[in-house]
Amino acid sequence: MSEMALRAPMGWNSWDCYGAAVTEDIVRQNAKFMAEHLKQYGWEYVVVDIQWYEPQAGSHEYRPFTELCMDEWSRLIPAENRFPSSAGGKGFGPLAEYVHSLGLKFGIHIMRGIPRQAVHQNCPIKGTDKTARQVAKTASICYWNSDMYGVDPNKDGARAYYDSIFELYASWGVDFIKCDDIAREVPREEDELVMLSEALKGCGRDMVLSISPGPAPLDAAELFKQVCNMWRITDDFWDKWELLYDMFQRAEKWCTHTGAGHWPDADMLPVGPIRQDYDKANWTKFTQDEQVTMLTLWSIFRSPLMIGGEMTGFDEFTMKLLTNEDILSMHLNARHSHQIFRRKMNGTEFIVWMAQSTKGGSYVAVFNAGEEDGTLCLPLSELEIYDKINVKELWTGEESSAETKLDVTLKKHAAKAYYVKP
Repeated sequence: MSEMALRAPMGWNSWDCYGAAVTEDIVRQNAKFMAEHLKQYGWEYVVVDIQWYEPQAGSHEYRPFTELCMDEWSRLIPAENRFPSSAGGKGFGPLAEYVHSLGLKFGIHIMRGIPRQAVHQNCPIKGTDKTARQVAKTASICYWNSDMYGVDPNKDGARAYYDSIFELYASWGVDFIKCDDIAREVPREEDELVMLSEALKGCGRDMVLSISPGPAPLDAAELFKQVCNMWRITDDFWDKWELLYDMFQRAEKWCTHTGAGHWPDADMLPVGPIRQDYDKANWTKFTQDEQVTMLTLWSIFRSPLMIGGEMTGFDEFTMKLLTNEDILSMHLNARHSHQIFRRKMNGTEFIVWMAQSTKGGSYVAVFNAGEEDGTLCLPLSELEIYDKINVKELWTGEESSAETKLDVTLKKHAAKAYYVKP
């Protein structure tokens, strides 16, 4: 998949703020905001998350075995009451056209497999004389969502089904596919993933393929690099410090697998207003320091950056967080990112990461992952730097120089990022 996503994708996804309940007007308002305020910084994907085909979806919860919107060929289509422009068989075409008119790219979430509804009704599949019931793998199900059965790659007509859905998505103008229930250890339906990937590649339109949920198995890294562009290394990531703390060890394990066209994905950024389907007053529970830590780790690690909050409600801090050009430059230009050390010292826990820069010089990120404020005296020899360096702290823009060490003072759960060069 290396011809796509040569840089780690950056965009917005509707899940964190609306769950399964997002509507067309919400997508349009966020796309407009991105185009006006964030596009110039590299943010470009607008992704409609799960169950856009469910007319009564109203929250982050799923209604089990509910009736879905589907065409005559076993393919799910947008619910017209939630996406009015899809009426008359237009699907997501008009919404994608609007997003494209803003200079952005459009994406959708899909579930692995074929609708159970199509299987129970034994609906036809476009491009074959086989039916949904004949290609389904009914023992392969998603334990947290009842919409789909797996598709059996060994059955005649199975590939035709996947060809037909990607043909449909291509006709709508889709640029990004987030495929769910296919990246975790169980179910490990690798043959279905390969078939899905090949169908996408053959549809005639370039689309980024992102797979979820995690945690993805590390021993499948080389497969993921060949079949998709992003894969989740964690289950759903929310605004809890313990989840952010846990991400350091996940990033350390996966950092050697980042590269043009294939990106381990630390999941969405739960910033600003989130869980809006429950309460419009909901705001991320991360402190400002924790949000800086999150963006610093995601950026030096080079995870995809997918905003989770309702963008039209962002405050000044959130906007500065997401538009810091030096941090986003690190996200773009870091190479060979890796952890230098992780140590409990001076009453707290410090983590240091380093990466080379395509601009010359290096990036260094220092994190206080402990529960006390503290100061780290970081010898440059720990970074294998033996000459005097010029230093720029990327969040503040403060410039200095160092000959033998960096003294870094951090509040608990805080971070600093540096660009260093001779």
